Amino acid sequence: MKFKKGLVALFVFVFLLFVFYVIHVWFFQVDVVFYSAIFDGALAASVTTGILAIGRYFRCFSVFERSQMAVIFILTGYAFAISVPTVIDRSLSFYLLEKIQQRGGGIRLASFQRVFTDEYVKEHRLVDVRLTEQLKSGTIVILDGCVKLTPRGKYLANFSRYFRRTFLPSKRLLMGEYTDALTDPFRYSRVAVNYKC
Repeated sequence: MKFKKGLVALFVFVFLLFVFYVIHVWFFQVDVVFYSAIFDGALAASVTTGILAIGRYFRCFSVFERSQMAVIFILTGYAFAISVPTVIDRSLSFYLLEKIQQRGGGIRLASFQRVFTDEYVKEHRLVDVRLTEQLKSGTIVILDGCVKLTPRGKYLANFSRYFRRTFLPSKRLLMGEYTDALTDPFRYSRVAVNYKC
């Protein structure tokens, strides 16, 4: 009985999440896709938890069980936000599949470097998107035409570099070769143009 009602509550949450997400992206302005999807998940979790609290159908659940379900809804909303709209919005892998499809189902391997540098960056407005995300996250500021890290941005950059060097695979398969190249991508980086400010 409780299991069935728990599934009903989960269905209500998923339905509300979908409705809130669609309304949000179709009719409202969105600053950052991930943050808006998180908001939709939190809103759906709040409404569903409210239904659990006042709904006669769900009286069989104790306060503790309702609390657990609320946590499950929040985690499910977060998983949705990061795994569906954010991944599709940001994913180079999905872009790659879409680009191959756009080009009739095949692209020469030797052309991929140009596809990424000449098309991907422009088509997806990568610079605009990423700068907007970082501005909204409070990790950068733009002063007099210069993008600068905030204290929060410095902390996250340090954490990211540490995690990359320490906890990413040192034997990762890249085009038939196992390498540690991505644990320190700046290792062989050469500055072609002096763009410091």
